[in-house]
Amino acid sequence: MPFLGFVSLVMPALALGNTVIAVPSEAYPLIAGDLYQLFDTSNLPGGAVNIVTGYVSQLLKPLAEHDDIDAIWCFADEASAASAKAMSIGNLKQVWTNEGRVIDWRNPKYAEGRWFLEHASQVKNIWVPYGE
Repeated sequence: MPFLGFVSLVMPALALGNTVIAVPSEAYPLIAGDLYQLFDTSNLPGGAVNIVTGYVSQLLKPLAEHDDIDAIWCFADEASAASAKAMSIGNLKQVWTNEGRVIDWRNPKYAEGRWFLEHASQVKNIWVPYGE
């Protein structure tokens, strides 16, 4: 299920116009590499999807502390989820995790839908007073 989990997390963020930096499964990183070839030959703008392979424990700190990354979705073990939250406090980064729970990526109730799209966007209201 590493490929299905990867696609289930990357596509909603990409569909709503976000630039995505994705760290694929440590055990199966080559599957995401094959998907990168598809992205490279499609009409996606350059840099829309960035796949970084490596150990989550080593990549989480630089990604969480980077000021130009606005949010982190950390779907990993409980310790990684807690680390993502703790390391993102310094720059007030939005963090969404699975709290270490196992997700059945084949179940549409938990692995797709509006829930993922809502976390991939942020609604901001602007108050514009007018008149006297």
